[in-house]
Formats: sequence, C-alpha cells, structure tokens
Amino acid sequence: MNKKWWKESVVYQIYPISFLDTNGDGIGDLRGIEAKLDYLKDLGVDVIWICPIYQSPNHDNGYDISDYQAIMKEFGTMEDFDRLLEQAHARGLKIMMDLVLNHTSDEHPWFIESRASKDNPKRDFYVWRKGKNGAPPNNWESYFSGSVWEYDEATDEYYLHLYSKHQPDLNWENPKVVECMHQMVEWWLKKGVDGFRLDAIAHIAKTVGLPDGPNPEHLPTVRAYELFSNLENVHTLLRNLHEQVLFHYDIMTVGETSGIGPEEALCYVGEDRGELNMVFQFEHMQIDALSGGSGKWDVRPWNLLELKKVIGHWQAVLHERGWNANYWCNHDQPRSVSRFGDDRNYRVESAKMLATFMHTLEGTPYIYQGEEIGMTNIAFKSIDDYRDVETVNFYQEQIRKGVPEGRIMEAIWKKSRDNARTPMQWNSSEEAGFTSGTPWIKVNPNYPMINVEKALRDPDSIWHYYKNLIALRKKHEVIVYGKYELLLAEHPEIYAYTRTLGDVCLLVILNFLGGEPEFKLPTEIHQKRGELLICNYPVKDEVELSRTFRLRPYEARVYLLSR
Repeated sequence: MNKKWWKESVVYQIYPISFLDTNGDGIGDLRGIEAKLDYLKDLGVDVIWICPIYQSPNHDNGYDISDYQAIMKEFGTMEDFDRLLEQAHARGLKIMMDLVLNHTSDEHPWFIESRASKDNPKRDFYVWRKGKNGAPPNNWESYFSGSVWEYDEATDEYYLHLYSKHQPDLNWENPKVVECMHQMVEWWLKKGVDGFRLDAIAHIAKTVGLPDGPNPEHLPTVRAYELFSNLENVHTLLRNLHEQVLFHYDIMTVGETSGIGPEEALCYVGEDRGELNMVFQFEHMQIDALSGGSGKWDVRPWNLLELKKVIGHWQAVLHERGWNANYWCNHDQPRSVSRFGDDRNYRVESAKMLATFMHTLEGTPYIYQGEEIGMTNIAFKSIDDYRDVETVNFYQEQIRKGVPEGRIMEAIWKKSRDNARTPMQWNSSEEAGFTSGTPWIKVNPNYPMINVEKALRDPDSIWHYYKNLIALRKKHEVIVYGKYELLLAEHPEIYAYTRTLGDVCLLVILNFLGGEPEFKLPTEIHQKRGELLICNYPVKDEVELSRTFRLRPYEARVYLLSR
C-alpha cells in the first residue's frame, strides 16, 4: 500500500483574506487563522493549506507575489507566521503553503530590473519578445482573457503573462531563475513548513519558439493551452526540484495541473517519478461547461453518468500507482452545494451527500473553508460588488461584445470565483463575525441562517457530519487504501461503489439528485451483512442489506460489509 501520512490526511483550505479579521481592517489575517486552530483541530483535519500570504500588491488576491520571503502587511508579519506555525504544530496540525512558481508580480524587484533595459542582468528572468508585424509576438490567449502579451514602451518589446498583465511569467529556461526558486523553496522548508500546493505548475515550460496556436477562424487570440501546459520539460524541472530540494524533507506536495487525464497525471505523481505526491485534476470541473463555449462561463446541465466516468477513470488508473487529490470546490470554483447539490430545497442533505462522496474515494480529501457548514454561492446584483479580476474582465469583455447584461450576470452568479471568496460565516452577528470593520467583499446575506456557531450547536448539522466522516476515515483503513469498484454504472441518479482492502469491503450508495429512485443491488452485495457507518437521514440500523433500495433526495449511506 506504500503508506504515507499525506495519504491518510484530510486537508482544510484557508483563503486568508476571507477567513477571520482580528484587527478590524476588513481583511482576514494570520492571527485570525491562529485563533481558529482549535476549531480546525476539533473538526479533525490534519493539514491546513493556506492560500498565498506573501508580500503582494494583490491584483490577483496574492497570486501575484512581489517578495517570496515576506508576509503581506495586511495579513501580519513574519513573526505572526512563525507563531502560527508553532501553534499549529503544537496541536498536531501541519501547514501547507500555496506557492506560485510560474510567475511573479510586476512589482517584484526582479521584474522591475528586467523591464529597466534590454541589457539588464535580470532581463532574461522573464519572457520578452519583439512584436510581429505591429502586433504581439503570437496569438495566445490569456486565462484572464485578451492576449498573453503586454507591450512595454520603454524597451519596445512585449512580456509574457499567462494570467493578468500584473503577473509576468518567469523564464524557467534560465538556470539562474531555477537556482533562485530552489533557494526560496528550501528557505521555507528550513523554516518548518510541511508542504506546498504548487499553483499553475503545469505552465512553467513553454513550447520552444513560442509559435502561434491553430487559428482557423482568424481570431485575435486563441486558447493555445497545448503550447504552454504539461510539456515534457515541466517534468524535468520538477524532478530537479525534487532531487535537489524536496526529497530531503518529509513533506506533502500537490500540483495544479489543468488539461490532463489520469494517464498524464502519472507523469507527475507516479510512485517512481520523483516529482509530486498528487495533483489537482480538472476533468470533473468541466462536466457543466458547454463544449466550444467561452470557457467556463457557458454552463450546461451536468450529467451523473459523465461524473462516474471521469471519477472512475481516475480512481482506476491511479490505484497503487499514484495518488488522487479529491475536491469539490476551492478558491477558484463555485460553492459545491450550489453547483452539484440543491442549495434551496435540500442544502443540508445534499451538502452531506457530496461530503460523503469526497471522503470515501481513494485519495486525500480537501475541504474548502465554509464547505463544512454548507456555505452557498453569492449573487451580487451589481458588477461593482465583485472583486475577482477574472470576473470583472469577463464582464467588460462581454459588454464590449454587446451581450445583454442580464445574461452576463447569470453566468457570473453561477461561475464567478467570488462565489467562494465571500467572508467565512462564523456567527449571526454583524458581518457574520468575520470583521468588526467593513469587509473587503460583501458577506453573503444568508449568514444568519448559515454560520459556524449555529452548526456547532446542532448535532445534526453539516459540520458534525464532516467531523464524523473524518473520524471514520481515520478508523477504517479501507477508506484510505481500498480499491474502488463502480456498481450500477448506468443508473442516472444513483452513484454506488465499493472500496475493498483484503477481506474488508465498504459499500457507498449515493442519490445525487432530488428524486426517490428505487433500484436493486447486485446479488453478490445484498447477500452480505452490512453495518451502517453513516447516513445523512434517520435510518434503521440495518444488518441484512435489502435486495431493493429506495433512497430519499440526496441520501447517502455507507456500509461496512461482511459475509
């Protein structure tokens, strides 16, 4: 089984700007995280993943770093971080940092020097090119819309930025860049951090020559992801990082790698590769995206059979060869209960069902802040209330194209990253107990009904259900290491599977929709005896499994089977 502590862990993701503000400036801070360590310990998580807290002008909420070895002043000081790390370790909690290796801020000293002149020693720390026929060097489209190239009048050249123009890409073909980044990573490891989530790591290598992407429609820019994502040199660079730095520490690493299937993922996480422990895959995040539309913003109804196919493929290919990172939502995705559940009629039931799914798959489960209390999407009426650069850029681009504002806002309400970035809802006091001041982004108005304080008082809450799920995972090794096998593959509403480890078998039955379907279990399953481990509805503790089942809306049941 190749047991590892990071396989047996549960990770809790914190978006610090929205977690807890302790000084009244409307921005969450490190002392706010420290104040809630006992809350997280009580929930049962093992690792805290903290989104970027480095010094940053904050054009993309900290993912534009101007100093890798300093703390953003709004979050606190390095002394605050050191105390947080010490207090977390004292409670048996580990800290995983969010690290951006693909790009820096345009206010990083390296870039300031790089753009100063063509012969500056730091010029080749970034990717600079001359224009082509009065236009940018190539036709690549940025993840945040528009060209990946920004013209610099002072030197009459363009610099590359796959994301915002405030996030210039580093040139990883420059050995000096590699050396500096390795030194920075080791500096944090020597400080005692327990791992890294590597942001946009799939993009650190670009196709040699930076050629145009295919453009049969002659568009101004095209999504040429295949020219700057998951290239072979990414693996060379990661293996070098692992061999020279990461290998010497017992840490957890997870990479953000869009655009790959499980076979390609093995190149990152294969047991013999020496690169990363696990990656975040995006295939299940695409099941509600309209093929051929404008990226994530064109939404279609998602289909359970497609979800089964995607998840089952990852579970099968990585079993005993690599490792999964399982998640429903994060700082870049909408709230899971609003997207895959029913946040109006069955918020509690569907949130518990979705949690059951993520915590009974093979792989490390990730909980995003507020997920454990069933926080929902936000629908601000005005674009002025949104803060996400991607959302604002999309709105402005669509307005220029003449798209009706109502249609634009409908897409934003479903898919904006700000859905997950509204402040954590701690209690029913003003501003949900997040701050005594004015929050950097408005609080979801449903906080009087959905908050931590209320959830802790209710033994049947989503929070207590999460706590029970985590405890079950620690008690039953089959939940961590068992082999996944799908049942009822063609059922459009029921997702059922087993996890098997030696003679121990776990049965998971989930109703993913709001109906009450009746179905039959395979003969080899219903002939076994089953101990009901957890269910999100009141249910008689069954011993003999029924041949025929009828589940209530969004019902989840987990059984430990025996002959």
